[in-house]
Amino acid sequence: MKTTQKILTVLVTMVIAIFFITGNSYSQAKKPWDIPAAAKSVKSPVNLKDASVIGNGKDLWAKTCKSCHGSKGLGDGPKAASLKTNPGDFTAAAFQGQSDGDLFYETSKGRDEMPAYEKKIPEANDRWALVAYMRTLKK
Repeated sequence: MKTTQKILTVLVTMVIAIFFITGNSYSQAKKPWDIPAAAKSVKSPVNLKDASVIGNGKDLWAKTCKSCHGSKGLGDGPKAASLKTNPGDFTAAAFQGQSDGDLFYETSKGRDEMPAYEKKIPEANDRWALVAYMRTLKK
């Protein structure tokens, strides 16, 4: 009888753990950004396909984004596990399907645990360089 009780206790514990893990993952689901219509259509003043712009973006990524978003934009940086929200997969079609203006706005304004980089990276062209680099993060 004790073996049956132990097995039942283990099973109940596993079910409870799965419930909390699943519930926690659900609560971490990305909510849609509320991006003003005018921001969605903003065009970059720099050539987002220029190698030097992309290189600048890559350097800035390594300094400011990689710790959460990972080196390849998969959301697996060293700080990602400690965040309350999932940093997302920047290689995903849903992310890459956003407009350049969307990405510039999100990078500039931030939300929740994502800092507003318009203060940390005050030059708009540098934030556009990040957008250029993000465009290279594809599967």
